[in-house]
Amino acid sequence: MFKKRLIYFCFLIILSNCQRHDVINTHGITYLEKREKLIIVDQSNKNDAVKILGHPATKGMADENLWIYIERTKTRGKLLKLGRTSLDKNNVLVLEFDYSGILKDKKFYDKEDMNRIRFVKGMTANEIKKENFIYSFLSSIRQKMQSKRK
Repeated sequence: MFKKRLIYFCFLIILSNCQRHDVINTHGITYLEKREKLIIVDQSNKNDAVKILGHPATKGMADENLWIYIERTKTRGKLLKLGRTSLDKNNVLVLEFDYSGILKDKKFYDKEDMNRIRFVKGMTANEIKKENFIYSFLSSIRQKMQSKRK
């Protein structure tokens, strides 16, 4: 009876991977959902955003007044998922400031919001084809050959 309990206990330890807590891999700003509530539209400015959230992960490409903050958390899967990582949180906060640095608009997207975003499945036609490249390459060689004859 004692040997069975010992075997069950060893088997339980092996299955639990000797960890009491999940391994959490976080990228970006932690607790973004709670921190974004501290920033108020038409009252907060860039300095408040830096004080509460820190510097942004990225800024807008064409507009320096568009700041983007990211929080991404992955955890290891349970035994049924065979240890594969799963996405626990995927939060994005977009802040838009006016020319004087006052917060004009804020948008918060979580994992469920991003799943609802639909992408267009159509494809853009490419007008540049390989035949066009080959034709232009061969015609340029022909022009060089004909220019040397003269």
